[in-house]
Amino acid sequence: MRYILASASERREELLRRLGISFEILVSHFDEDLIPFEGDVRKYVETLAFQKANSIRTSFTKDAVIIGSDTVVYAKGTILGKPTSYEDAFSMMSLLAGNHHEVYSGVALILPGEEGVTQFSVCTSVYFSAMTHEEIHSYLKKNEWQDKAGAYGIQGSASLFIEGIQGDYYNVMGLPIQALYTELKNLQML
Repeated sequence: MRYILASASERREELLRRLGISFEILVSHFDEDLIPFEGDVRKYVETLAFQKANSIRTSFTKDAVIIGSDTVVYAKGTILGKPTSYEDAFSMMSLLAGNHHEVYSGVALILPGEEGVTQFSVCTSVYFSAMTHEEIHSYLKKNEWQDKAGAYGIQGSASLFIEGIQGDYYNVMGLPIQALYTELKNLQML
């Protein structure tokens, strides 16, 4: 079976390697801003995942399983994407500090030939401890917030402030690998 990951994310690449499969990477340049958030987080991340996978679909990819994924942080009724500035990251971390939030990942599988599309999403709750402004600034100065939804990666320095999670740890990293494995197995694509 041929697999293509429609992502430039090093974390997703690292996690997909755990399946023990060979895969290619074709970076999707789909503009996520084209999809408005209309209140249903699961539908939103699944749509983004599909659009990413679909944007690289060509005649060259017809014999492959194309894997698209998108991850968002959802806190207090707001989608937290990737921060656009230090100030934006500070606002996000201030919102997360001392609270819990959800991390949603949508996955879309475009199957070979005309076999169709499968989409699913996974949600993980994350609990942050309180943080002082000094702790937030200290964290942000490490620049780990850049290019990360919600301004943090669970595997990085922000882990000092994560009291716990309920759900899939790897989902928070950007790819719910167990759910993906199960879906590919059920589709007989592994």
